[in-house]
Amino acid sequence: MKKIWWLSLSAILILSLALSGCASSDDGKKKIVFGTDAAFPPFEKLEGDGKITGFDADILQAVAKASGLQIELQHLGWEGMFAGIERGKVDGAIAAITMDENRKKKYNFTDSYFEATQVILVPSQSSIQSLKDLQGKKIGVLSASSGELVVHKHFGKTYEGLKGYEDFPSTVEDMTFGRTDAVVADNAVAMEYLKKIGSDKFKIIEDPQVEKEQYGILVKKGNDELLKQLNDGLAKIKADGTYDQIYEKYFGKKK
Repeated sequence: MKKIWWLSLSAILILSLALSGCASSDDGKKKIVFGTDAAFPPFEKLEGDGKITGFDADILQAVAKASGLQIELQHLGWEGMFAGIERGKVDGAIAAITMDENRKKKYNFTDSYFEATQVILVPSQSSIQSLKDLQGKKIGVLSASSGELVVHKHFGKTYEGLKGYEDFPSTVEDMTFGRTDAVVADNAVAMEYLKKIGSDKFKIIEDPQVEKEQYGILVKKGNDELLKQLNDGLAKIKADGTYDQIYEKYFGKKK
């Protein structure tokens, strides 16, 4: 009897797992599920009610509406969203993801929807003025991020002062307590945190040596249909002014 009960329970669990990756909307249309790291304002933020807000969330919703797609955005964490793609848990990801060459080998990206650069966030009294001044310093970065790549490029992949974190708020927290000397991060994210923690305590250093980078919406290789739908939607919202409205909401008018 116990064996029969256990087999029945196993069957239910397997069915539940199979269905979990195939969310459906109220009208029966299959939802396209995207992963994100909702701890990266102003691009994505997890609100108290569980809703994900931010620039990326708004852009994805606008692209989906323009393409006639039903979507769902899930907070999986930075590493989790990439794992979700690999395991087929999600169809795509959006989280201020830089389209670097290594990622392009593993995933497909839409056309660019944002241009960014990496900056250095330091305490206001710091003497650091450029990347070269970080030599010998303890540097915090979001693990597997563009900030990490910048440090690798300038100081080597085995640089002992590099410390990686699972989420961006932790990088700032450790610097606040003096555990690191600086944080290398996306400019828009660093500026957003500067608003919260105060420009009297921290400052942003921009170094012209750091190249500009482009963000794209990521999908699994081979999913050409979804990639085309996303690119079509992105082109539409850029053409009809929707993109500019969303951009201005979070960053002000383009210069």
